[in-house]
Amino acid sequence: MTTTVHGLGEIKALAGADLGRSEWLEITQERVNTFADATNDHQWIHVDPERAKEGPFGGPIAHGYLTLSLVIPLFTELLDIRGVKMSVNYGLEKVRFPSPVRVGAKIRLAAAVTSVEDVPGDGVQMLLDFTVEIDGSAKPACVARVIYRHYA
Repeated sequence: MTTTVHGLGEIKALAGADLGRSEWLEITQERVNTFADATNDHQWIHVDPERAKEGPFGGPIAHGYLTLSLVIPLFTELLDIRGVKMSVNYGLEKVRFPSPVRVGAKIRLAAAVTSVEDVPGDGVQMLLDFTVEIDGSAKPACVARVIYRHYA
């Protein structure tokens, strides 16, 4: 379910909130190949399904950065911010990839707002903890602490 907030005051009120989980998204070989083309990272563990069967993961896996990039569309399922002039991705404090995502697996995003603080220029900075879960796996695909800034 999407949480919708209007303006900086309602963003501030999210401090400490659990935003829930997105819908599941299947990781296809086509998506992995498209990402490989976009980044020029054609390592065989990602793009050669036959060779990858003999590799350490028993099949092709998604790039870690592909998994991280999918945080953006998955996060839009969880939070809709209105009534601000601009929102920007300010950066990452920490990113880890504890478990690979095999092609054919489904992932979803769990998000929690760690803190919200005022920043110069009539804005707020949100610190969020993101966990990309893999369907049927106890270990997450990605954990990240993300910073967004929103300006009125």
